[in-house]
Parts: sequence; structure tokens; C-alpha cells
Amino acid sequence: MKDAGKIRVLCVDDHPVVREGITAIINLQPDMMLVSAAATGGEALERFSAVKPDVALVDLQLPDMSGLALIKKIKDKSPHARIIVLSSHEGDVDIQHALEAGAQGYVVKGIVREELLETIRSVHAGKRRLPAAVAQKLAEHMADEAISPRELDVLSLMAAGKRNKEIAGELAIAEDTVKMHVRNILSKLQVNDRTEAVTTALRRGIIHL
Repeated sequence: MKDAGKIRVLCVDDHPVVREGITAIINLQPDMMLVSAAATGGEALERFSAVKPDVALVDLQLPDMSGLALIKKIKDKSPHARIIVLSSHEGDVDIQHALEAGAQGYVVKGIVREELLETIRSVHAGKRRLPAAVAQKLAEHMADEAISPRELDVLSLMAAGKRNKEIAGELAIAEDTVKMHVRNILSKLQVNDRTEAVTTALRRGIIHL
């Protein structure tokens, strides 16, 4: 197959080993080729404009901006861009935010090679594709009550080791109000204490350290 007929892929990841691994996997396929790679969001925007890839693989953690911000910037300039998140984050909230930002696929690093390749082919064909394990994580919490922006503020400060009085001072609210938010957080996350709440929130991608 001539290069002109191949799926042209851009890889965005700040780890050289990951980029090299993706390059090797992609270039072994008869129907696709890696046309460029980038280590930062800024580089990715330049490369995307320059090479106009058919599919972009984007990590969520980049040194200069989040992967979500990059996806939104790409979609603002190229609304029909086809993007797959390739990330070590497995939380349902990370997945949901990526899809809301405009990604058509989400693959967890370490997944079998064939799943990544089929996701690239499906997204290139205009379909949304989530591997079964990713779709299951998303489905598990679809009916959950969302954490409010203020509860998210409280939860982030809890993760930083702040106690109720300190949280109240930082957010300029009453300590009783903080206690109410903490109770709501525990209820919504279906956990018993603050430590479990923080652990669950990190695992699901509700907050990041």
C-alpha cells in the first residue's frame, strides 16, 4: 500500500519511550504510518497544523497544558479532527471529560496492541470506540450524583491534607458549611471517611495531585 493510502497518525506524549513504542507499532502496520510526534501541547498544535494527521493520539498529562486543553484547542481549529486519548489514567471522570472535550476514543496505556490499532481504524472511519474495559468503567458511575464545583474545592483541599477549619479559612466559608460539604462528598462517593474519599476521587480522576 502506498503511503498516500495509509492512516496518518500523530502521537503526542512527553515520554520518549512511549513515542518510540507507538512509532514502532504504527509503522509495522500496512495500513497506517506515524507522520509526526510531539512532547508538548505547543509542539502538538504546530505539528497538527503542519501535517494534518488523520488521527491524533493524545496523552492527558503534558508538561505545558493538559491533554483536555489540547484536544479543545485542536477541535476549535479543526472541528472534524479525530482524536484518541492514550493515557495511564483509568478513571471514569477522566474518560468522560475526554469524550466531552471531543475525543472519539480512549485507550489505557498497556492495553493489548490490537485494541489500540482497532481503535485507530475505527476512529479513522468516523466511529467512536471505547475498549470494553474503558466502557465498563464509564458505565459503572453513569447514574452517580455529580460532585458540585464547591464540593470539588473542598475535596481538593482535603487531598492536600487540610482540616475543616483550614478549608473554611481558605474558601472563606463557615466551618459548619465545610462539614456539610464533606458529608455530601462521602455520600456521593459512597465512602465512609475522608481518606477513602480522597483515594476514590484520585482513582476515578475526579481530582489529581
